[in-house]
Amino acid sequence: MNTCPNCTHSALEPFYEVHNIPVHSVLLIRDQKKARTFPRGDLHLAVCTHCGFITNTAFDASLLQYSHAYEETQGFSPTFSAFHRRLAQMLIRRHHLYNKRIIEIGCGKGEFLTLLCEEGNNEGIGFDPAYVPGRIPPPERGKVTFIEDFYSQKYASFTADFICCKMTLEHIPHTAHFLRTVRQAIGNALNTRVFFQIPETLRILKEEAFWDLYYEHCSYFSPVSLRYLFESQGFQVADLWTDYDDQYLMIDALPSPPPYPEATVQPEELRQLLHAVQVFRQHIPDKLHQWRDWLASMRQQEKKIMLWGGGSKAVAFLTTLGLTDEVMGAVDINPFKRNTFLPGSGHQVYSPDDLPLLKPDVVLVMNPIYTSEIKQMLQEKGLHPVLQPVTEPLPH
Repeated sequence: MNTCPNCTHSALEPFYEVHNIPVHSVLLIRDQKKARTFPRGDLHLAVCTHCGFITNTAFDASLLQYSHAYEETQGFSPTFSAFHRRLAQMLIRRHHLYNKRIIEIGCGKGEFLTLLCEEGNNEGIGFDPAYVPGRIPPPERGKVTFIEDFYSQKYASFTADFICCKMTLEHIPHTAHFLRTVRQAIGNALNTRVFFQIPETLRILKEEAFWDLYYEHCSYFSPVSLRYLFESQGFQVADLWTDYDDQYLMIDALPSPPPYPEATVQPEELRQLLHAVQVFRQHIPDKLHQWRDWLASMRQQEKKIMLWGGGSKAVAFLTTLGLTDEVMGAVDINPFKRNTFLPGSGHQVYSPDDLPLLKPDVVLVMNPIYTSEIKQMLQEKGLHPVLQPVTEPLPH
């Protein structure tokens, strides 16, 4: 890839590489050998110095397989479920989504679309090849239909008052082309509101959060590149903000009437992003070295270490560091993940109910927003391991 898929400029500057990592992070794999020999690819991140977009120039979409075995949901967490409901209620109030038609692109297992329809008595259509029929109950009010397919131009005839797309755009390599498809489907329906949610990359760079960089995420946005994308493809940005401890970047937009005004790049936002990239590039080798040394020290002390969170963060953490028996495994509250194995490293995923037998000395919290929730669950089981959020300094 020689040009930016977000703005088409030839201004890509490489800054981070990880080789031979699993191409999927959250597929349910029940055979440890298959997990360890899972297909792999390379992560070659480059930043566009024109719009601030970050892309994996080594990405190959043909290696991916989104199916019923794709287990991405966070809905078993009370913390996440409360956030989801709050977000749905906010969008309903802001856009008067009552008795309306809603499309969700990349709806996962359908939790959020069901919330929007239930809370506002709306009609919803969700697109996702990984949707599993019957996983969640239908809404008490409203109506939801799911299509087990990727959203594309062939569904342009489906109209809606509100289009949302959560945690999906980061999986799409050709971002400008994709958003152009959405805008063309809207056509002259200029009252259609659009809401997207994606991981916020500036936080990842500042925290040197290498566990948030993995193969499935081929596209990384900060406010400057997301605003540019929407403006360049015929949208007016109404609001742009972060939520969930600044982990998620949100955009609220509406279609612009043609001819579209020229997209703008906010100079200060671009400067901040490019600076963060340079600092990340300089510091990340030391960060990886510190983690490897600390984990080796814990192994020498015969400390039993578990990761809390058996998803993409855990897979990236383990495979980027090349870990084996330094870590016992991962624990996850999603019951569908119990007794599966993480792609790449082959570590087993356990249920919280397994922990009294495993008795970990240290629990690495892969997402610190869940620390209080995790602490309470451990205390209820009579366990008091050291909780170490991965974003906090390592103890000496």
